Amino acid sequence: MIPNVTRGSRMQGLLYYLVSTDVDKTANVHSDPHLVAGSAAVMAWFDDGILDQDDASKIAAYLDQPHKNYGVEIMRRDDRKGAPVGPDGKPQLIKADVWHCSLSLSAGERHVTDQEWGDIANDFIDQMGFSEASGKAPCRWVAIDHGTSSKGNHHIHLAVSLVREDGTKASVHNDRSRAQDTCRGLEKKYGLEELSTVHASRGYDPAEKQTAIRQGREMHRTSLERKVRAASTAVSTEAEFVRQGRDMGLLMRPRYAKNTTDVVVGYSVAERPPKDERPVWFGGGKIARDLGLGQMRTKWPDTAQGSLDAVAEWNAAARNRPQVKPQRGPIKSEYTEAQQWAIHTANAKEMADRLASLPVDDHASWAKVARETSGVFAAWSTQLETTAGPLAATAAELAKTAQLRDYRKHTKPVPLPSLASSTMLLLAAGSKSKTAAQSALLLQLMRTSRAIYDMHQESKRLREAKNLRRVLTGDLGPFITSMPEPDKPPAVQVSVSAGNRAVPESELPTSFKLLRRSAPPPVRPGSVVPSTTEPARTYQPRPTHPSAQPGPGQDYER
Repeated sequence: MIPNVTRGSRMQGLLYYLVSTDVDKTANVHSDPHLVAGSAAVMAWFDDGILDQDDASKIAAYLDQPHKNYGVEIMRRDDRKGAPVGPDGKPQLIKADVWHCSLSLSAGERHVTDQEWGDIANDFIDQMGFSEASGKAPCRWVAIDHGTSSKGNHHIHLAVSLVREDGTKASVHNDRSRAQDTCRGLEKKYGLEELSTVHASRGYDPAEKQTAIRQGREMHRTSLERKVRAASTAVSTEAEFVRQGRDMGLLMRPRYAKNTTDVVVGYSVAERPPKDERPVWFGGGKIARDLGLGQMRTKWPDTAQGSLDAVAEWNAAARNRPQVKPQRGPIKSEYTEAQQWAIHTANAKEMADRLASLPVDDHASWAKVARETSGVFAAWSTQLETTAGPLAATAAELAKTAQLRDYRKHTKPVPLPSLASSTMLLLAAGSKSKTAAQSALLLQLMRTSRAIYDMHQESKRLREAKNLRRVLTGDLGPFITSMPEPDKPPAVQVSVSAGNRAVPESELPTSFKLLRRSAPPPVRPGSVVPSTTEPARTYQPRPTHPSAQPGPGQDYER
């Protein structure tokens, strides 16, 4: 269940929108708008009947009454892009006494009844501190269901007045984070699909996707993430990262510490646009949580000379000048190409082998493994795929495990073999290269991906496991069938399928033949799997009393 919190100052405007069924005035088609929960007086008046604009006006007036009666104004900084700045140099203050939050389920989630939504809404309001359960005067609020979104997501909207019944102000400190934590608890209580409390990838503005669809292309942030991820995985220093990114056609500019031109604290990146078009810039940390400069620096050596080299390359990139120390020609090695592939495949095999003993609760180490594996697939995609394909999809799905919700809560990852050289070798392999050596490396990457899948299964993160399985067994299947037989097939093999059609074994290279597990994987150290079986939790609606007035938490059968 995903919460989306916004704040405003027009309760009537919000309610008009929530009950509107005019297709010209709403982004989604609303149908049968009705209350599922709310303040007792509102539920007594309107219960679960279909709402119209006149009803919305009356409900808004009731919710807004404490705000108007007490004349209390609640202000916040205007955080919109391009907002006017006040005399103090900070964004100006705007009115924000209306708190709005949507609670949305994924399209594949089970059906949730009105009574369940009502109980969920009441619990949510209690835990956010807006009801009497906080020990303070309650806020006035309603929860409205107006059907599924255009994407099939069932959801409700909560509208809350932040001026309490006694004229005091409700606290919204850290409300977005608290809303996320509250939803994780409600998912467990009501048997809904549980989202990860450990991992969190960056979202996007719906307008970005609509623009990309109209222009018939991939979203800028998606293609940028893949290229930046490939570049960061392939290098061993910050200066090399800047050079590699520019070699891949990226525009890169540093963000300096205030009043300096030699202390780089962040960066932005963009793809080189067609002629007469402007580049679309994104901050590294806004593309993905693990692609911020601070996060990437944790894997690079911190030396004085390295810092000087990095600043020099950043300054050159900022001024669109040639690289200071460009890498010319292929990297020289004492080994032949075949020997290099064998070495890199051995590193990948060692990493996959060591994952069998990696505790499932060592989140930082699993994130590191997923980050490097995702980077290899991303690099491979940039070389072989002119448009995003199965390699890109695999890189994107693994990248979700690479992004921790809060890095400060985790210890440092354990030392593991690096896939950086493998990534660099793939970037240099050529756009049409598909070799037996690459097949051998792919099998080890599949072993690593399978270990990540098993980790999610053992941790009961079923959403992540399901999505990763779909990509590994579906999207990647046709690519595997196009690869030649590997030089030395490993002992562990994988099961693959193409789209909705299972790939017959006769169509697969010998080393990719189906090998189903006859027993579940061994429980790893630190497993969250309980040692004893617990009875399954089932949802029980709140009890009602025949003599009670209609109110929040009661059965609003339609």
